[in-house]
This record gives sequence, C-alpha cells and structure tokens, in this order.
Amino acid sequence: MKLIKTFIILSTIILFPMTIQSQDIPLTLEDLIPGGKNFAKYRPVTPRGLAWHGEELTYVKGDTMYIAPKKESEKAKPYLTLEQLNADMGLEGRERVQNLLYTMWLSPESNDLLVRTYNKTYIYNVETKAIRATYEVSRVLENYDFSPTHTYVSYNKENNLYMQDATGKEYTITDEKDKGIVSGRAVHRNEFGINTGTFWSPKGSLLAFYRMDETMVTDYPLVDVSTRIATLKNEKYPMAGMKSHHVTVGIYSPATLQTTYLKTGTPKEKYLTNIAWSPDEKLIYIAEVNRGQDTCVLKSYDVISGKLHKTLFTETHPKYVEPQQPPLFVKGKSETFIWQSRRDGYNHLYVYDTDGNMLKQLTSGAWEVLSVLGFDTKGDNLFYISNEPSPIEQHLYKVNLKSGKRTKLTKEEGVHHAALSASGRYAFDWYTSQYNPGKVAITDTRSDKTHIFHEAKNPYEKVELPEITLGSMKAADGTSDLYYRIVKPLNFDANKKYPTIVYVYGGPHSQLVDNSWMAQTRGWDIYMAEKGYVVFTMDNRGTNNRGADFEQATFRNLGIEETKDQMKGVEFLKSLSYVDADRIGVHGWSYGGFMTLNLMLRHPEVFKVGVAGGPVTDWKYYEVMYGERYMDTPKENPEGYAETSMIDRAGDLQGRLLLIHGDEDPTVVMQQSFMFIKSSIQKGTHPDFFVYPGQGHNMMGRDRVHLHEHITRYFEDHLK
Repeated sequence: MKLIKTFIILSTIILFPMTIQSQDIPLTLEDLIPGGKNFAKYRPVTPRGLAWHGEELTYVKGDTMYIAPKKESEKAKPYLTLEQLNADMGLEGRERVQNLLYTMWLSPESNDLLVRTYNKTYIYNVETKAIRATYEVSRVLENYDFSPTHTYVSYNKENNLYMQDATGKEYTITDEKDKGIVSGRAVHRNEFGINTGTFWSPKGSLLAFYRMDETMVTDYPLVDVSTRIATLKNEKYPMAGMKSHHVTVGIYSPATLQTTYLKTGTPKEKYLTNIAWSPDEKLIYIAEVNRGQDTCVLKSYDVISGKLHKTLFTETHPKYVEPQQPPLFVKGKSETFIWQSRRDGYNHLYVYDTDGNMLKQLTSGAWEVLSVLGFDTKGDNLFYISNEPSPIEQHLYKVNLKSGKRTKLTKEEGVHHAALSASGRYAFDWYTSQYNPGKVAITDTRSDKTHIFHEAKNPYEKVELPEITLGSMKAADGTSDLYYRIVKPLNFDANKKYPTIVYVYGGPHSQLVDNSWMAQTRGWDIYMAEKGYVVFTMDNRGTNNRGADFEQATFRNLGIEETKDQMKGVEFLKSLSYVDADRIGVHGWSYGGFMTLNLMLRHPEVFKVGVAGGPVTDWKYYEVMYGERYMDTPKENPEGYAETSMIDRAGDLQGRLLLIHGDEDPTVVMQQSFMFIKSSIQKGTHPDFFVYPGQGHNMMGRDRVHLHEHITRYFEDHLK
C-alpha cells in the first residue's frame, strides 16, 4: 500500500538509528499504546480538520478555522471563529457549538458546513451566514447520510431506515418487524469495499439502499456477562459452506414516499457490490459477484421499473474476483466511466462506455492503482494514488484520459495521501516517510508547483529510540521480493545475542512494512526493543498491493505459502550474529494469530514462545464471504481445510503458547479458541488462555494497554 522514490532496495538496507537526545526514563506502554494516558503526547501533530472549501484548504486551530497558504509568500488567514459561528446561528448555552472540529464541509464544492451540537445537527451556509436545515439527532440514530443538496438526511434506528427533511420532520422508509431483516446498513459483512448501506443519487432526488434478509442465517450465540444473569446476544454469522443472507437494493423517492426494489433475480445468494448512479439518475450500476466469487458481472438497472436494463460485461478468474470500487463516470461525459480491475494481474484503470465496450486501458504496469481522487474541471485528467515507484511507497499522479500521459505530482519519498480541491486545480498532500513525521503540502496540479505549509515535529526528539532497519529478501518461490522491518534493541551491542520476536499478520488486505513514519513501527515494538528484544516483521505473499499472483499464491491453502515465506525471514534472522536462534518467539492478532499458530505448530523446533490473539484455528468456523473467497467451501476443498486446520495440529505444540480472545468477538468467534483448547486437552498439550470480558475482536481503551502488558509479561517470563 506504500511506495518509494530514492529508496533503493538491496537485499538488506540499514537506515540510521532514530536517536537524537536521550531521557532518563524509557517509554512505557502508557506512552506507546492507544488508550494509554500519554499516547497523544507521542503522536506527530498535523493540522486538524483539513478539508477543501472550493479552492481554499481550511483547517482548525483552537477556536478558529484558517485558510492554508498556497505559496511561500502567503500566510494562513483566519476564516471563521467559533464565536462568530455561534452568533450567526443564534446558539447559546448548552446548544452552542463547543468546538470547530464538530463542523465539516459537506463537499469541496459546497458552501454548507455540517455543524453538530449536543442534540442537533445543522446545515449552516457560510455565504448567507444562516442555518439552512435543522435535524434532530440522538444516540439511537446511526449511519447518517446527507443528500448532495443537503435537503435530506437518512439514518438507521436499529434495523430500519428513516429520513428527515430540512425542517427535522421524520419519514419512515422501511418498517420491517422481523429483526432478521436489515435495511440501510452495510451488507456482505463489509467485504468488496462495502462500508455503507445508503447511496444518494447525484442530485439528491432518490436514495438507493441495501435490504438484507438474514432470517435464513444461523444465529451465533454471544454472551454479555456484565448483566446480573448473563444475557444472550445472538449474531447472524454465516459460516463457510452454510446458508448466507439474501440482499436486494431499494430505490426510495422522497417526492412520492415510495420504494421500488430492483429485480436482481436469482440466485439470491450472491453479492451486490459497488453501487453507482448514472449522472442522469435513471440507472443504478451494480457489480454482481456469484457466491463462488469467480465471476463479476456489471449490470445496470432501471430505477423506475426496477428491471434489468443492460448487462455490460463479465470478468472471471480461476481463483477469485474481488471488485472494490464502483464505476466512476467521467466528469461532463455521462456515457463514459472509469472501471478498476485486476484483469491484467494488477489493479488498473479502464475506460468504458455505457454499452459495456472497453475504450482503452488507461494505466498498466507491474504496480497497482490504490485509490482514485477525481477529475479536473473539464474531465480531461484523472488523479490517483499508486505504488508505481516502489511497493513500499505511494504517490499522487495525474493521467490524461486522451493521451494516457502520466505525471507524478508528489516530490518527496514516502507514503502520500491526497485530496482535490473543487476544480481539481489543487491537491493537498499529507505524507510521511521513515524520518519524516508528517508534512502537509499544497500542489498546483497544472504548474506542478508545491508549497509545504506544515511540517510536524518529531515527538520523540528528546527520547532515545531503537534503530529501525528496512530491507527486502526473496520469498520461498525464489522470485518475489518480500519487504521487512527490524527493530533492534535499545543500546544495541552487536557482540550480544538477543531474544527475537516475529510480529506477523500476513493475511489479505494488509501491509505492515512501508516507508511511512518510523516504517510503521508499532509502539509495542519499541517497548520490546527497550526491553532488549529484536522485533522482526515481514509482509509475505498473500498480502496486499503487490498484484493478483502475489496475493493469490495462498488460494485454497491459507497459511501454507505464508509460513514458507516467514520461515525465509527466520533463516535471515538466524544468519544475524546478534539473534539468539534458541530464543525466537512469534506474536500476531486475528489472521496474525492464525499465522502464529502456523509457525508454532509447523515449526515447533524453531519457536519457543507464541502469543496468538483472536486467532482463526479452523477456516470452517469462519464467515462465508472472506472464507469462501480464499478457501472455497469445506465441501469443495476438504483437503485444504484439513491441511490448514490448527485444531488438528494442537498435538504438535512444544513451546509455550498463549491464546487471547475477547468473549464477545463477532469476527473470529470464541469457538475458534475453544476448539483448539479442546483438541489440546485430547492430545495432551498445554496452551495458556486469557479472556477479555465484554471485548470484541480488538481490545479497546484501557483494556488495550492491559493487553500489551499481558503479552509482554508472557515473553518476559518464557522467552527472555
């Protein structure tokens, strides 16, 4: 997911230690872990509330919103104060806006600010200095989605969908009594890039929404132990090979208060993904994926009748397809859209017409387009982020739709994030690199001139930090490059032998090593280096942003190729004179917990200690969408499920192993750990187990600090 410019990768690259001045007291978990008392103190400070208002970049500092300077000769200008906003809106007492960070521009093209107060949400127009709309809000309302004209807002109450108009009047869009039917929420367990359940049309005339029927899906029992008598909390959880939910799309008209459902047909167990509106609001485009996930069909539907309008094209792959982005219509050209696809092995941009004809492939090469930002005023150029220079960096480019000429707009190495002004004339660029804690620049996309208006200070400037090393090695296939990070012990002595921890994730849609601030080194890595450990992390095959072949090498056998690659990393570690080969441990969470078990159980002679958090232990207990994409069903792939089951390997445990789980985990259910422990009892092995009551898949708040204290204690007791 990241890139690089002047960062030349050799088999090993040693970068200078991040040491400036030392302090007497080393950093603690309270300093380094989210939820810690001092965590904010050690985060680089970047301007808050960065957003475009037309061609002006605004940000919030204290009680004032400022306009950022575009040139070195300019200075930041005050734009709006908290006092002025409250006066204009006539808000007093408890109803006052408490902080300008509770405001946001509804779009770069808009003069409307979304303003939140204690119990209301307002639309405030900065030109008229007046309130345009007032919405009643409360804690029971979720998933706010404002129409493009800011005339309506849709939201959820439990499983039904509602809408308010600008006066705060509420309208019921769905009124399903069965709790197994959900409308207006993200579906398919947030796979395929789905993160919302509502989609306003371009002019705000219509609202498309997901309706999900889960009545046929098995209830999975989660238990809330905080009540006097523990309370059952059923979660709809379709496991691999079992019945999945049925989804359709409704089109609601605020003008008529009527809903039309698209006739998406059979089979009902399929995935309706990446929804987009046509510019004229007459059609809805949906990328439909079959349950086997080897075929994607882009279709358009008539929003009045709900009938299929056209099947535009079909993409297939012998392993799986995974569309992540909807069609993006070219500005000013209602008959042409951009489609993202890995059809040539890497995610690239293609130009299509609305008859389904591919007009051209816009980008190509052994690199990936990571995100698309939008167009300039006339729709001549498209702006996107890619990792073309290096797999461990990401940069901003523009491409001319007619000529295909690409222009790199970012100047410095690192990982860049960007957003366009209303016209696309300017882009703000927030970026970091290993030694750059954060810069914010504004680039003129026509002249390619850039002004850096903010540089974050190093929050560790008075702290002695361990040395961080980036490098690469060949994967077990002998061809692929794998990127790694080593954090050496504080006060490193090359003549000593140190215990070493492999921190691993290794699963799809992940990248733990890149050229961002401190090379993505986690706070816990620093903490363990302070305690005298080497901490090693590597992205194996199967991880993200490296193309289809790299990612799909693990298909139907999750954990096998990943383990081979991680063991190449272990071979490298053993070649280092300062690594104690008899004291190697491993830790990971979720997929990383699964990988911890793979390494501990497939190579028990190597790993002395492991900590597996929220681990998958058998893929047949995991969900349909993710599990079947990478493993097919248990019936289709019995050998793969048997080979990748850690439950069946529980008897191979030799070292010390700690499993950690949240008892209300809705993602990797507690059954995964329980079945592993049951198998361990039967096979005569003795893993340790720790539970976080009331926590889900990730520990939050103070529990997160406690979690890392507990993990640290385990390694201190058994590895050091």
